[in-house]
Amino acid sequence: MSTTATTRLQAPRRQPDPRGHWFLVLTGLLLMTGALVLNGYATNAVGETHAAPAASADEDLAGVDRGGPLVNLTGKGSQSARVPAKTVALTFDDGPDPVWTPKLLDVLKRHGAKATFFAVGARVAENPDLARRIVAEGHELGNHTYAHADLTGVSAWRLRLEVSLTQKVIAGATGFQTRLVRLPYSSTPESVTGPQVAAMRELGSAGYLVALADLDTKDWSKPGVDKIVKAGIPSQGRGAVIMMHDSGGDRAQTVAALDRLLTRLDRDGYRATTLTLALGLGSAYLPAGGFDRVTGSALSDAQRVSAAFTLTLSWVLAIAGVLTLARLLFFLVLAWLHVRRARRGRRRAGAAPPWPAPPAVSVIVPAYNEEVGIEATIRSLVNTAYRGPVEVIVVDDGSSDATAERATGLGLPQVRVLRQPNGGKPAALNTGIAHASHEILIMVDGDTVFQPDTIGHLIEPLRDPGVGAVSGNTKVGNRRGMLGRWQHIEYVIGFNLDRRAFDLLGCMPTVPGAIGAFRRTALAQVGGLSVDTLAEDTDLTMAICRAGWRVVYEEKALAWTEAPTSIGQLWRQRYRWCYGTLQAMWKHRRAAVERGTFGRRGLGYLTLFQVLLPLLAPVVDVMAVYSVLVGDPLPVVAVWAGFVLVQALAGWYALRVDRERASVLWVLPLQQFVYRQLMYFVVIQSVVTAVLGVRLRWQTIRREGTFS
Repeated sequence: MSTTATTRLQAPRRQPDPRGHWFLVLTGLLLMTGALVLNGYATNAVGETHAAPAASADEDLAGVDRGGPLVNLTGKGSQSARVPAKTVALTFDDGPDPVWTPKLLDVLKRHGAKATFFAVGARVAENPDLARRIVAEGHELGNHTYAHADLTGVSAWRLRLEVSLTQKVIAGATGFQTRLVRLPYSSTPESVTGPQVAAMRELGSAGYLVALADLDTKDWSKPGVDKIVKAGIPSQGRGAVIMMHDSGGDRAQTVAALDRLLTRLDRDGYRATTLTLALGLGSAYLPAGGFDRVTGSALSDAQRVSAAFTLTLSWVLAIAGVLTLARLLFFLVLAWLHVRRARRGRRRAGAAPPWPAPPAVSVIVPAYNEEVGIEATIRSLVNTAYRGPVEVIVVDDGSSDATAERATGLGLPQVRVLRQPNGGKPAALNTGIAHASHEILIMVDGDTVFQPDTIGHLIEPLRDPGVGAVSGNTKVGNRRGMLGRWQHIEYVIGFNLDRRAFDLLGCMPTVPGAIGAFRRTALAQVGGLSVDTLAEDTDLTMAICRAGWRVVYEEKALAWTEAPTSIGQLWRQRYRWCYGTLQAMWKHRRAAVERGTFGRRGLGYLTLFQVLLPLLAPVVDVMAVYSVLVGDPLPVVAVWAGFVLVQALAGWYALRVDRERASVLWVLPLQQFVYRQLMYFVVIQSVVTAVLGVRLRWQTIRREGTFS
């Protein structure tokens, strides 16, 4: 390719970056948060539990204590009713349960008995068919709050919300509402406390009849079938309201005890019926309005969706954690094997024959507005310890600053400076390749500095005729500040540690633009660099791998590069990298079905760990916060601390083999709260940009002149 031909390359018109998708991302996060909050509320894991209702008057407490198990506090004072002799009102709390409630209903049907089920609203929402079966078989539904909340420890608005939501889901399931309510954690009249009476007064003012019990079987404690039966038998032929449970754990003892209890009561001439029938009251049901029925059905659907969603997210969190940890440990093992192989001084294909003489090398430096750093880059290339001939070709790609003048002004005989209108980095590199004189080509970014021995180490693997490209070891030069340290850790752990593994697996996805050596034959076979993607280095590497060449990593070939110094600059750089990588993956997608290791291993790895898992990263963070807020935070903190510890150990090893100080690891825990989120939002932005078909413009970053 000639310089004249290159000058006809024009920068394509770019569409603006999409912005509206952030609204969709925010909406998705809000919906996810809403689903988690609803599920947490339904499981009584979130909500206000501190402000208690005002204490009840002493006369109310005394009236309830001396009265019967059905309490009416709708007016002044308290009224109560007792079940007549030889009659029992069987009551079951905490259901309906998909396992135990049907078994209890079957027992009741065999004995021709009826009962009252004080249902938890959240359980009705999960099992509306069971609520309908209870009503259809002649039993009675009562209100037991929505989330089984202790109503003595909530504010008045939460109390009203608990019973109101339960009424709505009962209406949605059955078309009725109920006048009966039972406080969670209540029992017999004599055990009622002042705060419970205050809550009962609040419910009475809303028109509810409050149910207590004469006999509490305490079946929830699983005392044994005999003790449950004994606790449920009234003495001396009296009537009684019997409390049992159809949910909240293993209720096998309750099912067995109910069968024996009903047999005993039937033998003793008792009638087992619902609470209102036992007391001779009218129906507990009131017809529900259309709005309440629709609202209840919608709430029931929403809760089931939220429960399934939360369960799915929990699995996603677990799978993501396992995959991330497995990847880290697997790559550590591969890195250790790579270090051992490097120390033995031989590569997988065996020792290659030595060169008769150090081969000539052409170094190509594409430069666009690199005025502040180009001199340092050129001097590092010229002042090399490599003994073979080295030519340096600087291609000024239409810079608007004094890049070309600075490069020319050095007056170095082995340095040529070519100028062309701006056509992009691939075009500049192709221009340099066309003017290069030698078979071995090195590509270097205009902000990168080589060490004196870098060129010699970098081209050493090319002695093997099967090697088409070599990746060097990129280092962050400007490590001051938190952002610089974070990028330094990322380069050592996330890039160079991975490249050791890719080298062993034979699926190197990227030879970085900062430092890479290529065989001209391999470049010619793939047609040089393409302008199809914004990640020309990844695109080129994938093409070389697909052509059958090996791409290897040389850890001793060090290159110092300037990392972005602000969040905005870092975002633009990584946005381009990620978007370009997605383009290259799509372009080379057929490699997945071709022979060779790159497609199956390299593309599979990139898809899983650099696209899918980062897309799921917000889910991991939201679920972690949710688990801390609604449950015991210690397991979450312990898992996080353990994960950071494993990362720190991996980082220590990576820094050690790269001959870097491990003291920088103190910033690793902080990296989880800012840098990690920035990186996965970059992936989200890039994926959405690619899906929408928007052509991203080249993202340039400002150079600081770190090495000048």
